[in-house]
Amino acid sequence: MPEEKKDEAVGTGKQTKTERHISDYVGSGIHLFLSTLAVLLIVAAVIATFDTVVRDFPGLWQPRDEYGVLLNIIDNLLLVAIAAEFALLLLFRRMSAVVEVVIFVLARKTVNPQISSFDLLLCSAAIAGLIVLRFYYLPRKED
Repeated sequence: MPEEKKDEAVGTGKQTKTERHISDYVGSGIHLFLSTLAVLLIVAAVIATFDTVVRDFPGLWQPRDEYGVLLNIIDNLLLVAIAAEFALLLLFRRMSAVVEVVIFVLARKTVNPQISSFDLLLCSAAIAGLIVLRFYYLPRKED
């Protein structure tokens, strides 16, 4: 049985010059598109943060439903954190950014006062599992 070259067996080979140029341009276009989306998300997060600080924080000092106002502030800030982490995910495409986005989404869900105790238990277990995954199994940057 004759041995095949690895490239021929897998169906890959050298790229032609045209394929290489198309790949470079498409890759650059996709990176530019994702960078634009990330900038738009950051701008939206900054606007939402400013809106939360201006509109919601003064409600904490008024003698009405402080608990509801605080829940609204936490909900909005977690939404801003999700937007910022998602922007980082679009820019850098790292697995740790994916885990952090999911952690923030789960944390935002647990703040909801209408959540059942079973959902709260599942969210807490999922957050703990994701933190363990991030700490032990994902590569970290060397300091």
